Amino acid sequence: MAAAEAKSKGNAAFAAGNFTDAVRHFTEAINLSPNNHVLYSNRSAAYASLSKFSEALIDAEKTVELKPDWSKGCSRVGAAYLGLHNYNDAILAYRKGLKIDPNNEVLKSGLSDAQSGQGRARGRGPSSSFGDAFSGPEMWAKLTSDPRTRTYLQQPDFVRMMQDIQKNPNNLDFYMKDQRVMQAFGVLLGMKWDTRTPEEGVKMPGGSPERKRRAESEPVKEEKRAGYKAQPVPQPEPVKVSEEEKELKERKVLALKEKEAGNAAYKKKDFENAVQLYTKAIELDDADISFLTNRAAVFLEMGKYEDCMKDCDKAVERGRELRSDYKMIARALTRKGTALVKMAKISKDYEPAIETFQKALTEHRNPETLKKLNEAEKAKKELEQQEYFDPQVADEEREKGNQFFKEQKYPEAVSRYTESLRRNPKDPRTYSNRAACYTKLGALPEGLKDADKCIELDPTFAKGYTRKGAVQFFMKEFEKAMETYQAGLKYDPQNQELLDGVRRCVEQMKKTSRGDLTPEELKERQAKGMQDPEIQNILTDPVMGQVLADFQENPKSAQKHMKNPLVVNKIKKLISAGILQVK
Repeated sequence: MAAAEAKSKGNAAFAAGNFTDAVRHFTEAINLSPNNHVLYSNRSAAYASLSKFSEALIDAEKTVELKPDWSKGCSRVGAAYLGLHNYNDAILAYRKGLKIDPNNEVLKSGLSDAQSGQGRARGRGPSSSFGDAFSGPEMWAKLTSDPRTRTYLQQPDFVRMMQDIQKNPNNLDFYMKDQRVMQAFGVLLGMKWDTRTPEEGVKMPGGSPERKRRAESEPVKEEKRAGYKAQPVPQPEPVKVSEEEKELKERKVLALKEKEAGNAAYKKKDFENAVQLYTKAIELDDADISFLTNRAAVFLEMGKYEDCMKDCDKAVERGRELRSDYKMIARALTRKGTALVKMAKISKDYEPAIETFQKALTEHRNPETLKKLNEAEKAKKELEQQEYFDPQVADEEREKGNQFFKEQKYPEAVSRYTESLRRNPKDPRTYSNRAACYTKLGALPEGLKDADKCIELDPTFAKGYTRKGAVQFFMKEFEKAMETYQAGLKYDPQNQELLDGVRRCVEQMKKTSRGDLTPEELKERQAKGMQDPEIQNILTDPVMGQVLADFQENPKSAQKHMKNPLVVNKIKKLISAGILQVK
């Protein structure tokens, strides 16, 4: 296997999510081409996808060693260190890559990830420390199960705030002044605190009911009797919300309302109105990329593919800046890929679409995206065949093959016939000619496949049957060859090649039935016959088992069996295969 072929198989396995197979194929390719830096890079990515970051790091460092000026090698090193939670080295690797390629978005995104991870490791900021509390469906389950927050879920503005925080934990800073959010925060972290306002009273430490009763029953302290004035209990400062924070919160709420209205318009296919509503939402809050992806979906429906792609690009760029959910970024990339497919006119137009779908799958493996990728690859292949189709060139290539065949240059003939079929895959004559070449070369399975394709394309073409019969004859499947020649004679009863084929098969079958084979020939024939599924079915058939037993033990019953045409046919097959011999 060539290194390029193994690499291609590895890429296909990686795109399909079969990372273990991808590692195996890339390893095969590396064994064949040990100095190819791309192969180590690809295997590093496959290892990282399997969370085998130590192995990924070894391959990534080998990539950099082989190709120091290739920025992707630095990206692989950074990704491996990131997976190992070695954020300092990851940052160094990404910065090194950015010196080589300052505008590389993947390196920029990786550097941002590493810096965020470093911040979390140091415990900086509420969103760095507690962002995981808001991730996943567990958040809603916890809020629903706790009686303190269950009622909040019936309040739309609270739900929208929690959804906003879940999309981007950094938004927690905007809502920390809301007592409901703080109560929910405590529930999610498994902490208990009192969120009542000063007017409702402040619960002081140690204020259990029992202690309170004891305090009330105790006599007044001496200093109080002596006229000392008790110090007032300090009250917390009232929370002040800046006008800027208040305005930002209000704009987010208004943006969500515009989005909901846009969704309703989209469902009604009122696309112009939907675009306007989503645009308002974007103007009110540019920190939620779902507004952009939703407007992109509308543009896609309207056939405004350029506008759709612009929104998708903005969503990806803004999403990386905000550290948005990777699923949202994958959605934007999938929409862009769909728009590119819609615009495709020639096979090369599918290449950017396929690349975009593959990028989306690296963000999030979504079955819908994978399906779109497979469909794009299939459409590209079909268009390539159509673009390559040229019957005139196909005829010229077939004639070149015929000349090579006459000169007994069979490999060269196969090459010309193959090119002819690429130009015109519907010509049965070319399949017939290539089958003859394969037969001469001893490639009998390939010859049989071409002969079958020839018959499939034109069941009346006698050459297809002569080619198939010849292959079967050389494979010593005389019974099958006889059936093939007879099938061809139905369309061309006077065809001499078919008649000669029948005669040769009859001679061989008679020779077998008379037992005129050498012990070596008989042994070979029997071994081949036992591999035939049809012969295996006959021998395992209980009815035929009884028939064969009667031939040995009860000749009269055997004569009755021979009146059954089905039994006779099966007996002939066993004789032809050398399993039975007539003496």
